[in-house]
Amino acid sequence: MASRRKGLVLANSAKLPTRYGDFRIYSFSGADGGAEHVAIVKGRIAGLKDVLVRLHSECLTGDALASLRCDCGEQLRASLRRIGRATRGVLLYLAQEGRGIGLVNKVAAYHLQDHGLDTVEANEALGFPADPRDYEAAAEMLKVLGVRSVQLMTNNPRKISGLQSQGIRVTKRIPLAMKPNPSNRHYLRTKREKLAHLID
Repeated sequence: MASRRKGLVLANSAKLPTRYGDFRIYSFSGADGGAEHVAIVKGRIAGLKDVLVRLHSECLTGDALASLRCDCGEQLRASLRRIGRATRGVLLYLAQEGRGIGLVNKVAAYHLQDHGLDTVEANEALGFPADPRDYEAAAEMLKVLGVRSVQLMTNNPRKISGLQSQGIRVTKRIPLAMKPNPSNRHYLRTKREKLAHLID
């Protein structure tokens, strides 16, 4: 079932029953064997406007290990619940661990945070930008799936501008704020103050 758009290949799809509802999973990879991403899709979306969408960067610690250092796992589960209740929607699960710096560097950043740096300072101390992600692959996945415009679940304005710069119209932003806990309160404050995330 291979389908190609620019450097992205839609490899295959299959049914995906979950506790949040029945979805279909689509696997994507770079045409040169690069990063692998998946789309979790509810209902018919091809050719439609204003589709409910979440761009979710993979987070092993938050998504799979229930870490309290971030809000990623909570955002993932809240997004799947909301899409599962909707008539249609898409969650793009993007291979961008650690805001794009990779798992090993993410743990190194955690170590620096344990010694007083915030999440932005830690990335920069390791030689990375505060947030090096781009959303070209996400936009191409949506185009392959036939999505014409989106209602985006996000607190991050860079995701909105990133999609729009690649030709995906964002017609509405849907906040996705999670309740802070003692382990991530400073992290969330840093995202708001230094990364301009729209968090109360």
